[in-house]
Amino acid sequence: MIALRHAALLALTLAPMPAVAAPLTDLAAIDRAVAAFTGQQIGVPGGAAQPVDRRLRLAACAAPLALSWYGNAQTSVLVRCPDAGGWRVFVPVSADRVASTAAPAAMAVMRGEGVTVMVAGDGFSVSQPGEALDAGAVGNWIRVRTAAKADPLRARVVRPGLVELPVD
Repeated sequence: MIALRHAALLALTLAPMPAVAAPLTDLAAIDRAVAAFTGQQIGVPGGAAQPVDRRLRLAACAAPLALSWYGNAQTSVLVRCPDAGGWRVFVPVSADRVASTAAPAAMAVMRGEGVTVMVAGDGFSVSQPGEALDAGAVGNWIRVRTAAKADPLRARVVRPGLVELPVD
């Protein structure tokens, strides 16, 4: 009887455990985040050249995705999961964007406009509302004022309505 119990316990411990599906990141959410970041839809000049590859299996990200331009010519958007051990994906931007950046830069933020001020670093991002004290094109540094800080801060224009204070 004892040998039978040991055999049953041994069989249970050696039996394969059922696979538990780990939660995955919604790839359509990445597409929406890139569209919001660039201000353009997929396939439109200045937007993602194509949707994120649906074969990707990326672990779910507890923190909000961090997006930034990649490369001097801004030909890709870097999408990162800032969680510890997170992932990163490079999303190519429509080639028409490169041609459009050769033209004089249009102002993405106007003086007096309400903007979102984002502080981003390795593994985190925090944002709050603010006011642009200068006009600027994407990539320009402008002065902004937040409700929490009376003194103006210098921030880089990321896209219309969004400025960033990078923390390295």
